[in-house]
Amino acid sequence: MAGDAQKTRQRLLEAAAAEFSERGIAGARVDRIAASAGCNKALIYSYFGSKEQLFDAVFEAHVAEVAQETPIDASDLPAYAGKLFDGFQARPQVLRLATWYELEHGPEAGIPERVLKNNQHKVAAITRAQREGTVTKHFAADELLALVLALAKTWSFPLSYCAGPTPPSPAEVRRRRRSVVEAVRLLVTPVSPGA
Repeated sequence: MAGDAQKTRQRLLEAAAAEFSERGIAGARVDRIAASAGCNKALIYSYFGSKEQLFDAVFEAHVAEVAQETPIDASDLPAYAGKLFDGFQARPQVLRLATWYELEHGPEAGIPERVLKNNQHKVAAITRAQREGTVTKHFAADELLALVLALAKTWSFPLSYCAGPTPPSPAEVRRRRRSVVEAVRLLVTPVSPGA
């Protein structure tokens, strides 16, 4: 019985991820989520409390997935950016959910606890790399993290409009990945030891 409840909950999270990434919180409909998951919409309220809480559960699950699949290696931030790029290309839904989170929650909502802890861990790792002299001290560690993340998602939704109306070829995606990795390398490499 508990296994069935867990499977139902997972189906709801998957259906909700698709609905929220396409329509945001305001545009999403619990009827569509329930129908897509093959269950009664009352279960959404039973498991999650509200549509907004369901969105938060979906968002946090995706953040946790990305963090687990792409742990930071502050000694090799260019490679880390490349892995993030790959993940964003493979799962554009993640960036769409993040965009909807920012748009619909606004800055007053703050950062979810899981995201905050994950970012604090990353900033601490970059700070250690800066102390060791493998990463530039020209920028604060939190600034470097923001810049690396921004570069990693440059060619992903919603910024893909920069490239034109047609989807890129596999060769073009590889070229874009190389440009992201090289840009991060140039950004984080100390100009001189300890710089």
